[in-house]
Amino acid sequence: MYLIELEEIVKAYGAVKALNGLTLKVPNGSLYGLLGPNGSGKTTTLRILCTLLSPDSGHATVAGINVLKDPRSVRSEIGYVAQEVAVDKILTGLELLQLQGDLYHLNSTDRDSRITELTERLDMKSWINRRCGSYSGGMKRRLDLASGLLHKPRLLVLDEPTVGLDIESRSAIWNLLRELKSEGTTILLSTHYLEEVEALADQMAIIDEGCVIAEGSPEGLKQKLGGDRVTLRVREFSDEYESSKVRDLLVNVEGVRQVVVNRAQGFSLNLVVDGEPVLLRLREELDRSNFQVFALSHSRPSLDDVYLQATGRTLMDAELAVSGQRDTKLESKQAMR
Repeated sequence: MYLIELEEIVKAYGAVKALNGLTLKVPNGSLYGLLGPNGSGKTTTLRILCTLLSPDSGHATVAGINVLKDPRSVRSEIGYVAQEVAVDKILTGLELLQLQGDLYHLNSTDRDSRITELTERLDMKSWINRRCGSYSGGMKRRLDLASGLLHKPRLLVLDEPTVGLDIESRSAIWNLLRELKSEGTTILLSTHYLEEVEALADQMAIIDEGCVIAEGSPEGLKQKLGGDRVTLRVREFSDEYESSKVRDLLVNVEGVRQVVVNRAQGFSLNLVVDGEPVLLRLREELDRSNFQVFALSHSRPSLDDVYLQATGRTLMDAELAVSGQRDTKLESKQAMR
């Protein structure tokens, strides 16, 4: 049974299409990871699910409830922790949770019992009575998470919940998410941290340019790729042109399945190969063409390799591309002033 079903969702902001026919199904009781760079459409997807945005077209349901036709019922089923932490600096953490419980129409006994439970589970007891304005980023994020869980939602939606957090806060959140999943809560986790998806999710989807381009279990996607990974750099690499020359040379070597230029790591090359014997053939081909090997590493597939295979670029390259587009837009606006 699927708790979330999205079919052919389209959402545009002016000329920019944030979602372009996105289709996604999340099994009940799963911890489902949405992986993709900033700007890929993850946050727009979550806001549509949480009834904060309306799609231009498509169909969306949560627990069988139509998101557009009955948003009030959908909200009763979900807890949403947005990317931007929103806490009142004047209230104490306890007062904020009490207010949140009242907004959910919880009776005082159930509310206070739930607050006590979440305070202990998120290790907030030593600071819950301090004003929120004195909290660190990790404290605010834990409090925000507790607010989203007060009414015991069937679905917990998290948008980049551990960005910029200290190790202690991240560990506390990871442990709670594992516990919630074991208790039957469905969790939809948006992130661009590969290790977070690998550590927590039993199912995942990669989103790029508003579409799901790969989905399955993290381990299943890695196994589906097959082959070993090789990262290679030669001394002649100084720009994309030089690295592309080596790529064109190696793509025809027997046992090489794929060669991609990794701009984020000084124009190194990422290769998918059929085992260790290919390494010797790579070195021989480079020697014949007078390319001296500067660095070479060999490993089994990772989620970054899955993303590379699906998109033709690494996740870091995708982040850099989005960042570059923002910088260009900012420069254009400044030039117009």
